[in-house]
Amino acid sequence: MESTEHGGEFTEWMRRRSEPDFGAVVAHPFTDALFEGAVPRERMRGYLVQDYQFVDLFLALLGAGMARADRHASRLRIAGGVAVLTGVEDDYFRRAFDALEVPERERNAPERDGATVAFRELLGDTAERGGYADVLTVLTVAEWSYLEWASRAPDRLPGDFVQAEWITLHNGPDFAEWVRWLRGELDRVAGELDERERARCLRLFQLATRYERDFFDAHWG
Repeated sequence: MESTEHGGEFTEWMRRRSEPDFGAVVAHPFTDALFEGAVPRERMRGYLVQDYQFVDLFLALLGAGMARADRHASRLRIAGGVAVLTGVEDDYFRRAFDALEVPERERNAPERDGATVAFRELLGDTAERGGYADVLTVLTVAEWSYLEWASRAPDRLPGDFVQAEWITLHNGPDFAEWVRWLRGELDRVAGELDERERARCLRLFQLATRYERDFFDAHWG
C-alpha cells in the first residue's frame, strides 16, 4: 500500500483517493439547485425525510466515538456534536417538516430508499463493530463533505427557510470548527495505526463517500 505519511494529513490523503465521488458530492446538481432555492418542494420533502432516517444511527455513531476515544478531551468534544444534533439540527427538522406538512408517521417510519438503507447499514455496522479510527472516518466523510458543498453557497440565500437553513447549518463557523476537529483527530489517531488499519479506514472513507453521492443522486435525476 502507498505510504500515507504526508505531514500527518491522513484525511486529505483519503479524500484524494475517494475521487471522483467526493468531488461529485461537493459540486452536485442538487446542492446547486439548493443554493438558488430551486429544489422542488416534493424533492426537498423527500430528501429531508430520508436524511432524517440517519439521525438516530448518527447519534449511535457519536456515542461509539465517545466510548472508544482514547482521551477525556476527545469525549467532551464529541459530546458537543451530540448536543448540536439533538438541539439545533433536531429543531430544524421539526420546523421543516411542519412547513412541508410531513405527517408524523412519514417522519419516523417512511419507506426507505436503497441509498438510505445502504448508508444506514454502514453507520450501524461502524457504530457496533468499528474502532475509534473507523468511527472517526465515517463521521469525517459525512460532516466534511457537507461543509464542502455548503461552503460553495453564494452570499444571497434562498428566501425559503427550509432550503436556506439547510445550507447555513452546514457552513457556519461552529460547524467548520467541528469538521476541523474531526479531521485533526483522525489525523492524530492515524499516527498509531498500522498499514492494515489505515487500509480499512480508506475503504470506509471511499464507501461512505460513494453512499453520500448515491444519496444525492437518489433525490436529483
